[in-house]
Amino acid sequence: MAENKTTFTGASVDEFVANVEHPVRQSDARTLITLLGEVTGETAKMWGPSIIGFGVHHYRHDSGREGDTPTIAFSPRKASLSLYGFSSAPGSDELLAKLGKHKMSKACVYVNKLADVDQTVLRELADLNYRYFLTTDKSQVPR
Repeated sequence: MAENKTTFTGASVDEFVANVEHPVRQSDARTLITLLGEVTGETAKMWGPSIIGFGVHHYRHDSGREGDTPTIAFSPRKASLSLYGFSSAPGSDELLAKLGKHKMSKACVYVNKLADVDQTVLRELADLNYRYFLTTDKSQVPR
């Protein structure tokens, strides 16, 4: 079975953010670190080369694949901010409808810049999903 590519690295979050070239993306990353730190009570940690995560979530799929991922995370990518773990909890769709300008994929919410979204709604969305992963047994999620 293949190993997870996204693993905790121990790299410096501050150093990573300081090297984000896009000034708005860099500023937004700092804002998200503060916001998600407040919501989760966790310290930001690097997962893989470009994901900033908060908390640790162990998963185990019916296929037998299992591993650890950040409970909630983001990455300041060139094209947008990728938000991971923001759309799983019941009630997420209602909050996403009020979030503001964003795009969705199966696993991510994409935001061009934080100025495009309601940060109060973003905080609620982060809190809802973080608590969902903490209080719900996700060890047997079918994939």
